[in-house]
Amino acid sequence: MDRPDPRSPLVLDTRELYRRPGTMHELQRTVVLPEDLGTDVIAIKAGSPVEIEVRLESVVEGVLVTGSVSGTATGACVRCLDPVELPLVVGFQELFAYTDRAAHHHEVAGDSDEDDVYELVDDLVDLETVLRDAVVPALPFQPVCRDDCPGLCSECGARLADDPDHHHEVIDPRWSSLSGLLADDPQEKRN
Repeated sequence: MDRPDPRSPLVLDTRELYRRPGTMHELQRTVVLPEDLGTDVIAIKAGSPVEIEVRLESVVEGVLVTGSVSGTATGACVRCLDPVELPLVVGFQELFAYTDRAAHHHEVAGDSDEDDVYELVDDLVDLETVLRDAVVPALPFQPVCRDDCPGLCSECGARLADDPDHHHEVIDPRWSSLSGLLADDPQEKRN
């Protein structure tokens, strides 16, 4: 397992809690995100500030991390492509197990999937994956600028919110060949 970068603002040092169950440490910090946190459609962008409040508690198995992250996700409305801003506050709670305890957990649970157990590496807690796992499900799958956004005109791309009466005279494509015939019909011209 890669050692988390102790210089990263999302990596927390738990040495003072090490194997002292009942010990607790609280911290609050504003972090500039090193990478986007979210999906391709909407995310708290890299370089954005997020506010993190965390409580680290020493328990027998490792360090229990409870906290919340708040920031502003940005993206584009899936209907009209206008920018969307979404203030977010998301809570999380994860256990970072001591390496020997994590191995024991796998044996007891009989699973080989390492992903469901966070591990302490050199007493460091890396919050990046925890935040990702908390934030991504909280984001809308298809963000909209407002619930009733009418989107864009399928004919010309105009924003329908700017012009609610916007429409085109569209001939049903099944009749379009007939309208061509009528234009060529000499009887039509006589009327």
